[in-house]
Amino acid sequence: MNRERPPTLARSANERVALAQADLPVDTIALATYLLGKIVARALPEGLVSGRIVETEAYVVGDAASHAFRGMTARNRAMFLERGRAYVYLAYGSSYMLNVSSETPGVGAAVLIRAIEPLAGISIMTQNRGDAPLRDLARGPGRLAAALRIDRGLDGIDLCQQGPLWLGCDDFQPNEIGRSARIGITRDADRLLRFYLRGSPFVSGPRSLNIA
Repeated sequence: MNRERPPTLARSANERVALAQADLPVDTIALATYLLGKIVARALPEGLVSGRIVETEAYVVGDAASHAFRGMTARNRAMFLERGRAYVYLAYGSSYMLNVSSETPGVGAAVLIRAIEPLAGISIMTQNRGDAPLRDLARGPGRLAAALRIDRGLDGIDLCQQGPLWLGCDDFQPNEIGRSARIGITRDADRLLRFYLRGSPFVSGPRSLNIA
């Protein structure tokens, strides 16, 4: 099976350049849109694995769907750290989820990274994901974490410093950003807090959500 990327999807030349924390908006919704088109990079023993962020969800202050809604706990402590920290949790007992803390210290909120377009280390991602096709390697937050081998050991790390996991950027500029309700939640379910790159084949969710 041919696992080469489609010719229209360019590989980043500067994916090892970490984002500066000062450039991150101090607002959860603003950060959720800012991160679209940015890069998640993961350093593994086999090599660098990275992908372009194509889908996010905002979990804002006062959001009944947010893990921070009832205050800080040992599990969600990373949500209350300075913006740009990893918040990693286990969902449904089987899948890890990667989030980015998004407000000032002491304020609990985060952006969920829902999907990425694979850029580097695609063969490593494929091994991590059990020979999944390219489009499905990191299309959805659980698949993303599996492809990048993300777990709770990365919870709380600074994503604005090059290390085992970080956020990077290049000269990519998103064309159109779509917006919809979030996926798989029951509280505050109608709020339009999911954001995605329109036209990307790597966005998750049903097609009906990806037309707005």
